[in-house]
Amino acid sequence: MKFLIYGAYGYTGKLISKLAKDKGLNPMLGGRDAIKTKALADELGFDYRTFDLSESDKLHEALNEVDLVLHCAGPFSSTAKVMMQACLSTKTHYLDITGEIEVFELGASFDQKAKDAGILIMPGVGFDVVPSDCLASHLKSKLPDATHLELAFMSESSTSRGTALTMTQGIGKGGAIRKDGKIIPVPHVYATRKLNLDGKEKSFVSIPWGDVSTAFRSTSIPNIMVYTAMHPGQIKKMKFVQKWRWFFNIGLVQSYLQNKVKNSVTGPSEQMREESHCYLWGEVKNAKGETRSAKLTTPEGYKLTAITSLMIVEKLSEQLSGTGFQTPSMAFGADLILNVANTKREDI
Repeated sequence: MKFLIYGAYGYTGKLISKLAKDKGLNPMLGGRDAIKTKALADELGFDYRTFDLSESDKLHEALNEVDLVLHCAGPFSSTAKVMMQACLSTKTHYLDITGEIEVFELGASFDQKAKDAGILIMPGVGFDVVPSDCLASHLKSKLPDATHLELAFMSESSTSRGTALTMTQGIGKGGAIRKDGKIIPVPHVYATRKLNLDGKEKSFVSIPWGDVSTAFRSTSIPNIMVYTAMHPGQIKKMKFVQKWRWFFNIGLVQSYLQNKVKNSVTGPSEQMREESHCYLWGEVKNAKGETRSAKLTTPEGYKLTAITSLMIVEKLSEQLSGTGFQTPSMAFGADLILNVANTKREDI
């Protein structure tokens, strides 16, 4: 299967492109910046195309050369719709590495159009949301009549510039949970709890993670909440942000914050990626109050994203798992994540 990595010279796109070289794959690279795209393509010995997503003719021309696009150019709330629509038009399979709820919901809204076009739409083939999606489906299998799902994660690593920019854009939006089958907005710091994921008890706070969208489609569980580890001092700051949420939506404020991120955030080092881990926890509960819980330990998040995204590309090259909108566990099962080295799942 011929595939295009778009946004190849970004932090995560570059990790994926370099791993593709190591695995003997031969993707075509794409991006807006001609100099950066060419430099990476020349370094790795790959073909490349340069175009902005607003350049419709060039976009369609590039997609017509491949069977699948692995979209890595965020923020995906700004880029995914154009790429998905182009993939529908050119009958090109669509994967991305988003964690944004609205992008998952957008992909799901294109389900029938994707089936009509004979293509797969699968956002979230990286750390967002492969491990958590697989954990949710595993727990569902342990308690088929579950009505509530809670997921939590923590990372020993830092964030990339792209992730930080997406987080900055979301400051003024607040949180989100799924209640009785519907996604509803909630304030920042809507819920907190203590959890022990790595041998030490830490504070966790609810966030609008992608599984609020995807886990519902993977498991049909109608009530879903996702948490991440956060220092108590950071939780206090988030409560302050909630009170002044309108302020952080002002254009000048957003521009200031975005520029600050661009000038200060680079992403985790190679050493950090190699030495760090991610820890996930999940619990399901049914109407009787019965529960099932499990933990999952994986490699560092950006390293994992490179591994799982290409793993899914390779699986699709061997056999297309279906068309329309799918999540990773819908297509490949709850044990997909266990194919990644140094990954451990434990029922508790």
